Amino acid sequence: MNRTLGIDLGEKRTGVAVTDLTGTLAGGLELIESTGLNDCAKKIMVLIEQYEVYEIVLGYPLNMNGTKGESAVKTEKFKSILEKSIKEKNLDIKIILFDERLSTSLAHVYMNQTGIKSKNRKKKVDMLSAQIILQNYIDGKK
Repeated sequence: MNRTLGIDLGEKRTGVAVTDLTGTLAGGLELIESTGLNDCAKKIMVLIEQYEVYEIVLGYPLNMNGTKGESAVKTEKFKSILEKSIKEKNLDIKIILFDERLSTSLAHVYMNQTGIKSKNRKKKVDMLSAQIILQNYIDGKK
């Protein structure tokens, strides 16, 4: 069975999560540091092939009132870049924009509850956010 990849696109770091082989549990995979959207897409493509991904859930950062802001527009641009890369490789992978409101806040709550110190948070919050986004997507499909 192929896997679903979850992505939390950030300014400097992008969190990535992946499902287990059964498609029921999301696990944090990696934190990507990139120099821009194209560089990030190239690094994601490596993971897509490595994990035999058939579907991508891309966190869509809408404003709290449901409108699109600058981050949502950037995410749409990244989606287009990633779709082009996927097409060039002749892969059949759909990319789903998934409302990620409050996922980062929830990641901070989880880290508070587990005692993760603030110096380690920056590196872990984006990956945990990707895991939350992906798990919410999986749970919503049931």
